[in-house]
Amino acid sequence: MSAKTKKKVLAQSLKKLGEGVYNQLFEGDFPWIRMPSRSIQNIHYDRTLRQYVLGDKNVRRSTRNIRHLRPFTQLIWTAYIAQMLGSQGKTSTLRDVYYMAQSDEVHFKDQMESDGTITDLETVLGFAREDFHIFPEERSSIFGDLTIEYTVPGYEGNRLSLTSHPDGLVIGPTLTSAEFIKCNADKVIVIEKGAMFTRFVEEKAHQKFRSLLIHTMGQPPRATRHLIRRLNHELGLPIYVFTDADPWGMHIAAVIISGSANAAHLRELTTPDAKWSGVWATDIEKYKLPSDPLTELDVKRLHELRRDPRYAGEPWQREVEAFLRFKRKSEQEAFSRYGLSYIVDKYLPAKLK
Repeated sequence: MSAKTKKKVLAQSLKKLGEGVYNQLFEGDFPWIRMPSRSIQNIHYDRTLRQYVLGDKNVRRSTRNIRHLRPFTQLIWTAYIAQMLGSQGKTSTLRDVYYMAQSDEVHFKDQMESDGTITDLETVLGFAREDFHIFPEERSSIFGDLTIEYTVPGYEGNRLSLTSHPDGLVIGPTLTSAEFIKCNADKVIVIEKGAMFTRFVEEKAHQKFRSLLIHTMGQPPRATRHLIRRLNHELGLPIYVFTDADPWGMHIAAVIISGSANAAHLRELTTPDAKWSGVWATDIEKYKLPSDPLTELDVKRLHELRRDPRYAGEPWQREVEAFLRFKRKSEQEAFSRYGLSYIVDKYLPAKLK
């Protein structure tokens, strides 16, 4: 679906939602909404799509039930904000929406409740929050030989090379929605840590490996995951994910590849053919990397990953068992013991083979 068509369909969905509530009130009924359940029992892993999805169970939120009245009102107000942002061509953040609610005397007990209501709206409409112009504060970065063309109002037609800034370009709403004009890269290297992203840029990894470099800032924001998917699907670029050698780094890679339970109601956020290329538990031993003992929380997490369907097969199960056997973890920066350029000159070429 093109951006223009998506905007039109979203506007129609919001209008339909509002008209439904209006008609129920006009007819003297207690307004209600039926929405997909986001309970754990209604989330399952689809092996065909290779991601978590919602099941068929729905819930009914009705103002006839006094316990539903407050979340129903919050949901309708959030839909109003989404409609306002879309019609005015404005963007907002999750934090900003939380404070906007206070000004309109629509009270949330904290931002977590506000964020949850925005997720509820996603399930009702079938669109991601980014589609109705609400973004998180976090931003990751991209660098490499790709020319984009902006599509947002006021910047339409403006082109920019992603090599124009040595710190990388922020992956925000304008970049995420831009058109890809010219790309001389043949792969994407996704990097968990900022220090390593900077090192890769300094060592000209984008030229040595004809790659686009993406810094995820830890767990990547959804806009970044969507951009990674676009680069893979629209340009056919293979994706290689490099994280710390610990269970949390594994999880970062798995979320990029197979998605998360929290976003089971959404598509276009996963890249099932992306590869987790390290740093692996077996790399700790192979490269004799400086390491730290696993904590009790790390071990607990590894046992959870062992049972998670996203981690079935190789290299996931092999590396989970290696972590449990070695009882050690390490970081990307550990390769610096061999010199600042070692990770780009030695480790990366070996992995990309």
